[in-house]
Amino acid sequence: MSAFASWIGRAQSASDTLDEARAARWLATFDLSAHMGEAMPQGIHFCLCTPDAPTAQLGKDGHPARDTSEASFLPPFPMPRRMWASSRIAFHAPIAVGAAISRLSTVASVSEKSGSSGRLAFVDIEHRTQADGALAVSEMQTLVYRDVAAADAPLVPPQPGADAFDPSRWEAHRQILPDPRLLFRFSALTFNTHRIHYDAHYAREVERYRGLVVHGPLTASLLLQLAAGELGDNALTSFAFRGLSPAICGEALHLVMRKTGEGSEFELGAFASDGRHVMSAKAAI
Repeated sequence: MSAFASWIGRAQSASDTLDEARAARWLATFDLSAHMGEAMPQGIHFCLCTPDAPTAQLGKDGHPARDTSEASFLPPFPMPRRMWASSRIAFHAPIAVGAAISRLSTVASVSEKSGSSGRLAFVDIEHRTQADGALAVSEMQTLVYRDVAAADAPLVPPQPGADAFDPSRWEAHRQILPDPRLLFRFSALTFNTHRIHYDAHYAREVERYRGLVVHGPLTASLLLQLAAGELGDNALTSFAFRGLSPAICGEALHLVMRKTGEGSEFELGAFASDGRHVMSAKAAI
């Protein structure tokens, strides 16, 4: 059992409003057409009820600092590097522009283990997001914490190989080039101050990434938009994604989708230019 098992059950609540200005900025970030006065596309919940810790309370990595106090929602693991590993999301109702938003977040589980890359800690957080008093999105988010990277550790991911991604086995395919402007805008929308997304020196020299890292929920949002382009807005009832390898800013990202089973379930993925699997995802209508 983790020494931080007492954090299980800790909860925090937040409130927000999906006003027209934020909706417009979210749509502009992804070059999507206006939805003013209408239900927003799925994925908008990522920029609602975002963390609002004062700047003085941020840790060296940019995330809110953690300690042993009752006010610390997440456990103070000694492992400093944090990653959004995965999410399992259920969509219950669309979120309309102008909706009053509330979110209850609860620590569902805490675990620790040792792996080939050192110590690891996992936290599952259940988020329940309501819009105008009705449940709109429920999500189980998994965070992973890792040991500090050695100063001479190889940069990750490796340089792209000679292979080229082949989209022929997929029914839908979109290629994008995430650049620093997109990462900056998504960080601003989600109030995300993790330095791996905007501080190239920190990303390389401290966390040993080869470049700025594309946010996991940003890649997930792009996959949701691929699904919406094929199935229509707010068509999904569930969506689950898992990060497999970092996507690097300035490098091509291939987004793909295909039916599985009876056709009500879908497999999605994000791949680097050489076929490296960046993110896996499943969805259902």
